[in-house]
Amino acid sequence: MMTSPKLDATGWGLIAILSILWGGAFFLIEVGLRSYSPNILVFMRLALAVPPMWIVMRLMGERLPTDPKSWALLMVVGALNCALPFILFFWGQQYLDSGYASILNATTPIWGVVVAHFMTHDEKATPARIVGVLVGMAGIIVMVGPDAMKGLSNNLLAQIACIISTLFYSFAAIYGRRLSQTQMTPMVVATGQTAMAALFMLPVVLLFDQPWAMAMPRLDSTLAGVTLALLSTALAYILYFRLIDRAGASNAQLVAFLMPILAVILGIAFLGESLSSGQIAGAGLIAVGLAILDGRLVARFQQK
Repeated sequence: MMTSPKLDATGWGLIAILSILWGGAFFLIEVGLRSYSPNILVFMRLALAVPPMWIVMRLMGERLPTDPKSWALLMVVGALNCALPFILFFWGQQYLDSGYASILNATTPIWGVVVAHFMTHDEKATPARIVGVLVGMAGIIVMVGPDAMKGLSNNLLAQIACIISTLFYSFAAIYGRRLSQTQMTPMVVATGQTAMAALFMLPVVLLFDQPWAMAMPRLDSTLAGVTLALLSTALAYILYFRLIDRAGASNAQLVAFLMPILAVILGIAFLGESLSSGQIAGAGLIAVGLAILDGRLVARFQQK
């Protein structure tokens, strides 16, 4: 009889490292945007991440696919999972504090349940998941509510952009199920989708940003962009797929609970950010919704 993967000390260690790498990404984006446009910073993050990922993939004895069908799949997944959500999220973070943006990003599992319910036949929402979604959405309304009453300000549009980016992640997860029908390994998929997303971004940057005309960037912004690519993208993807292999996809999703914590701490400590009482209340509701969706907390109460 097969048993579900369990979290051991190594698994928890990987979750802690990933929460630092991805939680710190919001801080790095904030610093990078001081000199770079959102599109250029997205391209840096993707393009600079590809070489180290390719090297690790080859050291693992794996190769990128050679058939056009596989590359077409990788292009779509790269656009939905990287390029398009990154464009929206990086643009939105120009107007939002990094900690606040990280909380909106953490709503991805909530939208994932909604999208899977309507777009798949085998992932329908259960009553508990519906409750989790409703609680999480209530949290979003509490956080966004005051700005919505003010009309379409840049702040409200930025929040909408961040939420739409999480919807793209959900669509990518559904579309990505087609990859399970191929021979590509998770590391090949991660490397291939990142490469195709970088390729997708190249004409966007050349057409809309004209990087050759930009002013000399600040050193801290450049270092933030490089760190974002090498640590929060390349290294994070490598560790994430190792975590999935070791502890399972469900356990790997626990990273979403911890990412906003570090992002908020870094924003307050180094960027002078703060959260209002309404934002804290909304974040609390989102956390409760995520806990219900995860199912562990509900299961423990049922066992008592």
